[in-house]
Amino acid sequence: MMTKTVHLALYPALADWEFGYATARLNDPSFQKVPGRYRVRTVGLTRDPITSMGGLTITPDLALADIDPSDSALLLLPGADSWGDGGNAEFAQAARRWLTAGVPVAAICGATVGLAAEGLLNNRPHTGNMLEELLQVETYSGTEHYRQERAVREGGLITAGAHSALEFAREILAELDVYEPAVLEAWYGLFSTGDPQWFGKLMAAAE
Repeated sequence: MMTKTVHLALYPALADWEFGYATARLNDPSFQKVPGRYRVRTVGLTRDPITSMGGLTITPDLALADIDPSDSALLLLPGADSWGDGGNAEFAQAARRWLTAGVPVAAICGATVGLAAEGLLNNRPHTGNMLEELLQVETYSGTEHYRQERAVREGGLITAGAHSALEFAREILAELDVYEPAVLEAWYGLFSTGDPQWFGKLMAAAE
């Protein structure tokens, strides 16, 4: 089995909480249909360390210039305040390359603003923090494709707002076919409700 790589983008002041549900499940073989099928590697504009919004210092595994969509199973773009100021444009341009190559992209919170600025949301179903935020982007004309949902997955593009990290992870796991549907439903039920009955359903589904 060849292990596929999910590339997690890193940039200063990225929002720590927005990707943890997804990356933890991708790296943990428990309950997976094909254990060890995916690994997560971090990608910065350079390999210099960055400091997250939570004050964590993270050193990227790779530089963006050194990877290609053909090397990737998915490009994961967390939010950061810098997206709203036009920052991280190189990663929005990378998202265009990934989508053009048929490789999924997952963007949450401010990263959806970056995709809007790159023109990637004008013709694709999507969501974000709120429509009003996207309307501030001059190049955005995708109002009719905006969905008032926690997370939207369509045609290889996954989007979500900052308040929906769990739903964002669920759609990433579904896109990459990490779990059987019943396992994914039980996992989401457990973490979204905290109801212990879902743990029993999760264990039963994984048998």
